Amino acid sequence: MATLPNPLPDLASSGLDLPPGSLVDGTLDGPWHEPLLWYADGPAAPRDWTALRTAGRRLGLLPVLITGGARDQWPDAWDLHPGGTSYPGDHDADEVLAGYWTDYAHEEVDSGAEDSGDSGSDDGEGDENGRGSWPGLAPAPAPAAESGEDPDEAAAGLVGVITADPDSWLGGARMALVPARRSADIPASIGWSGPMNHENDVARLCAVLRSWEDRYDARVVVLGFDTMIVSVGRPPTTPEEARALAAEHYAFCPDNIDQSPPYDLEVYAQKRLLDQEVWSFWWD
Repeated sequence: MATLPNPLPDLASSGLDLPPGSLVDGTLDGPWHEPLLWYADGPAAPRDWTALRTAGRRLGLLPVLITGGARDQWPDAWDLHPGGTSYPGDHDADEVLAGYWTDYAHEEVDSGAEDSGDSGSDDGEGDENGRGSWPGLAPAPAPAAESGEDPDEAAAGLVGVITADPDSWLGGARMALVPARRSADIPASIGWSGPMNHENDVARLCAVLRSWEDRYDARVVVLGFDTMIVSVGRPPTTPEEARALAAEHYAFCPDNIDQSPPYDLEVYAQKRLLDQEVWSFWWD
């Protein structure tokens, strides 16, 4: 794998106009040999994202909002693990999700699919545990009649909503810069361990995020200790598209359904995916 030089060690002389902030190199294995990210000391302003995206991209840096969450856990305390993280391009999204589906999909998922008239498998047969076979990646939504909003602008719009209200559910989120080629690779670039109870190598999840970038114009907008928020420039627009994508979301993050209302994959597809321009994930 070819890697780009990490610009963070030279951030002070990069010419970027940054607010006060900190470089993070702490990991589960001790200090990393180079900084993994920079993040601001204070809350982001609505215009910070666009300014840093434009200025940082020429250096190979991408923005992401960082939240400390209810427990006030910032990246210094995130148990980052870059030493155990591979490269997203070495993994196939369909194969990754198929493996998760086999490990985590339960009979209740198939029941929801049957109620909707979709067996959840190509042949309608389940395995010995009552699970349907992996249905495969959902097809990309049909292109809109008119060109949609640029996906980076859609991400900036979501950031504007989040940062405009300091009393909102993500009030106090801070700007961060990460050395990454594309938005989907941000978690792998820092060795993010938020989904560790589900997957120890976050690059495998980033392979799925890459696929969502390609099919749904998705962008990683917010990371917390164990949470992720993604903007979606081209969400599913039909119940069938949403239902097919729901299987991917279940494999990607089972806790979104098993431990979060409405605890039903069919309802999740209708309420959380159909025409929804924001996807959120949480791993226990």
